[in-house]
Amino acid sequence: MIVKYLDEVHVNRRQVLALGGSALAVLAASGLMAPPALASPKAAKAKLAELVGGKKAEKGRVAIILPPMTNDGKRVRIKVAVDSPMTEQDYVKSLHILAERNTVPEVASYHFGPLSGKAEMITRIRVAKSQTISAAAEMSDGSVYMAKVRCKVARGAGGCG
Repeated sequence: MIVKYLDEVHVNRRQVLALGGSALAVLAASGLMAPPALASPKAAKAKLAELVGGKKAEKGRVAIILPPMTNDGKRVRIKVAVDSPMTEQDYVKSLHILAERNTVPEVASYHFGPLSGKAEMITRIRVAKSQTISAAAEMSDGSVYMAKVRCKVARGAGGCG
């Protein structure tokens, strides 16, 4: 009798896909699926060392303008400026922005030359949660300068994940 019942069951492809989709939705809603991994300050430090070739960063010459608190982590305005004459002998080669608690610590890298005029950029970035944002400038003479700013994201307003 059980064998006869199984012979009468017909499931088409759409029903299987719908059942699988429903199962995934239930898992996601119940929190059984792993949340996106966040980077750590240690990962951000390692990424910075990789980007600047292991050179030690000094404080100074880099200024970061970022709101100290935001209600929208999906688009946080950031301005980074480096004090440099931007001449053939002394200019900013690269500017790296890192966020230590985003899913990936490297946010962006910008490249400059002596003809750039100013070593300055303005953009919007995503900030997953309250964290420290770092900017490091690689100079033409091989030195590296860095600044850090803390940005607090209102609860539930994170931009990544």
